[in-house]
Amino acid sequence: MIHLIFNHEVNDQRDSPLCVCLRRCKKPMNLQTIKASCSNCNLRELCMPMGLDDEQMERIDEIVATRRKVKRGGLLFRNGEEFTSLYAIRTGFFKTSVATEDGRDQVTGFQMAGEIIGLDGIVNDHHTCDAVALEDAEVCVMPFDKLEQLSREVTALQNHVHKVMSREIVREHGVMLLLGSMRAEERLAAFVLNLVQRLSARGFSKSELVLRMTREEIGSYLGLKLETVSRTFSKFAEEGIVEVKQRHLRILDTEALKRIVNSQQCQN
Repeated sequence: MIHLIFNHEVNDQRDSPLCVCLRRCKKPMNLQTIKASCSNCNLRELCMPMGLDDEQMERIDEIVATRRKVKRGGLLFRNGEEFTSLYAIRTGFFKTSVATEDGRDQVTGFQMAGEIIGLDGIVNDHHTCDAVALEDAEVCVMPFDKLEQLSREVTALQNHVHKVMSREIVREHGVMLLLGSMRAEERLAAFVLNLVQRLSARGFSKSELVLRMTREEIGSYLGLKLETVSRTFSKFAEEGIVEVKQRHLRILDTEALKRIVNSQQCQN
């Protein structure tokens, strides 16, 4: 059920730690032309296809020529901006959002290290949302025209790009299901389980995490009011399912969270 609701991750990937050695650069912090190397990156198994030979990896390295740093609260790209590149998140956390007619920001997703961001711009050559860093972050810039050209020559890369796009479609379908038929408890339980699942694939704990987003941002994404998110977290804590200290979340009963989500499937 969780995989159907928020399928960001590649299920067959091996655990990969997020400890990354970064080169220092004297250029401005928010845009750096640091030479990127996919072949030496600890996250390559999460955002690149597996099984590529040395020559194919070298060709990808030539495309992913730069990294870009984004400070917390900074924009990676904005709605209406011309689409030129996809971005592989190397470190940090992002949220994507769109402005509603009444001026509110509607959160459409959260992206973490090892994931690809910027797919929204492919459809009409312009981005349709804002991408904001929730903490200091770094991305690898992948010019889409060069990536597309290489994909025609490297079948594994083309298949991987298709899978990334497909996962985004599946995720959007899952969010529609979540917003249309789930109660508040089910939405929040599914959200927490998904975050832990994605973080554990990156070598982090399966039971503890720090929420990089605010409760208000969680509520925006899940279609819940801030008060409802806070009340539901408190309910989970009272029932001994989680322990919450500000943004630090410890899961005490993973099976209970799964039962909450699966109860929605049984009702249908």
